[in-house]
Amino acid sequence: MQIGFGGLLGLLIGSFLNVVIHRLPKMMERRWAAECAEMIGQPAPLAASRERLDLLTPRSRCPHCAHPIRWFENIPLLSFLFLRGRCSSCQQPISPRYPLVELITGLLFAWCVWRWGFSWAAAAWCLFTAVLIALTLIDWDTTLLPDDLTLPLIWAGLIASTLGLSGVALRDAVWGAIAGYLSLWLVYWAFKLATGKEGMGYGDFKLLAALGVWFGWQALVPIILMASVIGATVGVGLRIMNLLREGGAIAFGPFLSLAGITAMIFGPQTMLRAVGL
Repeated sequence: MQIGFGGLLGLLIGSFLNVVIHRLPKMMERRWAAECAEMIGQPAPLAASRERLDLLTPRSRCPHCAHPIRWFENIPLLSFLFLRGRCSSCQQPISPRYPLVELITGLLFAWCVWRWGFSWAAAAWCLFTAVLIALTLIDWDTTLLPDDLTLPLIWAGLIASTLGLSGVALRDAVWGAIAGYLSLWLVYWAFKLATGKEGMGYGDFKLLAALGVWFGWQALVPIILMASVIGATVGVGLRIMNLLREGGAIAFGPFLSLAGITAMIFGPQTMLRAVGL
């Protein structure tokens, strides 16, 4: 019963994550545009002032015909199946990513409840999972890792460590944040000095710092190795299929997030064995 409740909650949270993934980058762009206009003494851009945009307003709508999505068209998984994957108004296909995000979130929430029981520890790890799912797809789509998600994930990990919910001592969590951030910061500057190019963004530093908080500094090596192996494999596959975006850049955040979820499920030591160490 408790596992089923966790899965149901995950489906609902997954539906909300779809909104976060779609809207948060747009909200950031509007904020940046407004700040730039303010710096140069210009009026706010029309897009930023014409319509309010946040995680609650306006109502969700079809991206093709702007048809407002009614409540019975927004039931996780079931509405997608009932509508046969198409908008009820214009009949344009609905991206299968929406139900997939809901399903994955539901399964991971159910796993957390199975692993930690119906407890605050399970709630903490469900939060961890939800944030990583959102970061994965935002970074994949936009190569952005919003501070609105990475920084709260760091603080949530420190709170979870302090309360004994993550199983990581506070000392290890703090050193995990420091080592996680500095390790990629050093790689970034070494690459930039050697090539004159930026190999990754500062969001990657913060995400690895967050993973260091949740798992302790000892888990950073297996997490980085796992993320690198997965990233290299996916990168080669995309190159072979000629699916790389312009410039050939591949966001590293999704692979860090996947490694983090893998560490949650299997543990860092199992990850080390998986990459042959």
